[in-house]
Amino acid sequence: MRQKELQQKIKQLATDKGALLLAHNYERDEIQEIADITGDSLALSIEAQKTDKQLIVFCGVHFMAESAAILSPEKTVLLPRADAGCPMADMVTVEGLKALKKQHPDATVVTYVNSSAAVKAESDICCTSSNAVSVARSVAAKKLLLVPDRNLGRYIAKNVPEKECIFWDGYCATHDRLKVEDVEQIQASHPDALFMVHPECRPEVLNLADHICSTSGMYEFAAHNPATKFIVGTENGILWRLRKENPDKQFIMANRDMICPTMKMTSLEDVLHCLETMETRVTVAADIRIKARTALDKMLAVPRD
Repeated sequence: MRQKELQQKIKQLATDKGALLLAHNYERDEIQEIADITGDSLALSIEAQKTDKQLIVFCGVHFMAESAAILSPEKTVLLPRADAGCPMADMVTVEGLKALKKQHPDATVVTYVNSSAAVKAESDICCTSSNAVSVARSVAAKKLLLVPDRNLGRYIAKNVPEKECIFWDGYCATHDRLKVEDVEQIQASHPDALFMVHPECRPEVLNLADHICSTSGMYEFAAHNPATKFIVGTENGILWRLRKENPDKQFIMANRDMICPTMKMTSLEDVLHCLETMETRVTVAADIRIKARTALDKMLAVPRD
């Protein structure tokens, strides 16, 4: 079946079943094209919570579908690829986090939303890449355990120097792949371009940035900045929407190898199969869900800087 035919069949079946199709910014172009909403992980979960539709098809990775299930336990949340996980989320375990908490009983655990529901349930508050600094500042404790991304943790620590920060040694392999020499080389070739980069990248890479922000922040920065050329320091799936929303601007990857293999696992065939079979449903046990929801709700209550 051709791509357009597959897309049309998926859209029709989604309409027939009353499904909301969500796609993360790093998904394949053809997946983003058919989505009702594209965005970052938490924003999509909030959209799932807001919709009247009771069936959510989440094209992303497992922790994202879990977040949607946490915020909307009464709805059916489907993940087209059950094996689409997040290597960084897998780098932290509940047992390991409990052990670290015992070592630092006076610390508040601030956990990135790129984590499992079980880890969120062991956390005091969650954060996203866009609100991480605001969340850290909002915490009364002077000591923070920042889980699981060491790069995001160091970005927080730099911007909240009044806090003592302890980092879990996790990282996003895709963002951590970007090196200073990659950026310097592309900047030399495009001296008139602005470099926008995700805070999951290494600190020394962030030091070269014109703007550090989340994926949603990149859309805003590119749209409102008068510059016409941008170097992009995040997963390459973001290019589809950047180019669609800014056809008169040029976007250049800082490193062409910034491709997340698990975010690219979901195909149109997977989405169609998911709608036809109603597989795979993602649920979160009530005891974990309630605790994880508390950590998410505390984050959502924090005002933006």
